Amino acid sequence: MPESYGKKQRRNVKAKKAAARDERRVARAQRRNDRRAGLIEPGTPIQATDPADLALTPLPPPEAAAEEERERPAT
Repeated sequence: MPESYGKKQRRNVKAKKAAARDERRVARAQRRNDRRAGLIEPGTPIQATDPADLALTPLPPPEAAAEEERERPAT
């Protein structure tokens, strides 16, 4: 097995992580400056999420769940 096995991959992963970290740092600084200038509202942006985007279905009301239990045959 060569002595350098995996070193290049590890170095590349570390470089990608460092670049991503730097991008997040720059984006944070930009948002901070935008908030100071009044371009965006202070605080964490909260976006309304559509349940369909998360593949969630709304829960049935408790009365409907009780009716389903009564309709289901006993096994």
